[in-house]
Amino acid sequence: MSRTVLCYHPQGAATLHELSTTVLNIVPFTNLEESNQALFKSASGEESVVITLDTIFHPQGGGQPSDTGIMRMQTNNSNFEISAVRHDSIDKGRVLHFGHFTTDEKFAEGDSVTQTIDHDQRLYFSKYHTAGHILGLAVRDLLSKEIPNFSEKKASHFPGSASCEFEGSIDGKHKAAIQAKVDEYCAKALPVEVDWWEETDFAENNEEAPDPSYLLPGDTKFRVIKIVGGGAYPCGGTHVADTSKCGKITVRKIVRSKGASKVSYSVED
Repeated sequence: MSRTVLCYHPQGAATLHELSTTVLNIVPFTNLEESNQALFKSASGEESVVITLDTIFHPQGGGQPSDTGIMRMQTNNSNFEISAVRHDSIDKGRVLHFGHFTTDEKFAEGDSVTQTIDHDQRLYFSKYHTAGHILGLAVRDLLSKEIPNFSEKKASHFPGSASCEFEGSIDGKHKAAIQAKVDEYCAKALPVEVDWWEETDFAENNEEAPDPSYLLPGDTKFRVIKIVGGGAYPCGGTHVADTSKCGKITVRKIVRSKGASKVSYSVED
């Protein structure tokens, strides 16, 4: 089966909250491969997975939770509530929409359906994801040349547990400066742009190239999120239009362990 087209990927498309598409397959949860069943921890066994030609639903990954929402049949009242979305563990290009039908009538292969995501939740997750990039850039800007063995490791943008992790020991005395730099980025309303880079583009822009395994099947370029005037990250997630749209970002605490540091944050409207 061909890969799912990610319609939220182009510039500005993260604000697309409804999409007409075509059903390619419906799979009862119990018929999924074991590795795909393991992606959905809350499954009761009564759910199904719907695979479509394209999607506006962001699958969980890259530190961002998945979208939720509904799919509706365009010619009758068939309704499928989506509670989780994941990339297929076997066919990496496919997106699995997990949920349950709330009507007796169900979809069939080839049916036209309308996808609708939870708009408020998408915006909330987008704010958190952009805020994580802002925090990472702030720490990089302030401390990359000051902290021995400094490098950026990974980040989680889940509300309630959001943080960025760094190689190197970041002392708590830097918290105020990091907060001030984060506030500065937000106050400037720096544009957040989508770009597509070859591996060589990273060196030309003084950015570290990601592992090629980051690429989805069929891709030859990396999707990059640029905070204009700040820096860039390879990223498949959704974001707000500029840094001011995040609301108030609070640097919560810095925790150090075994030569690495975790800087946690929260976002308020």
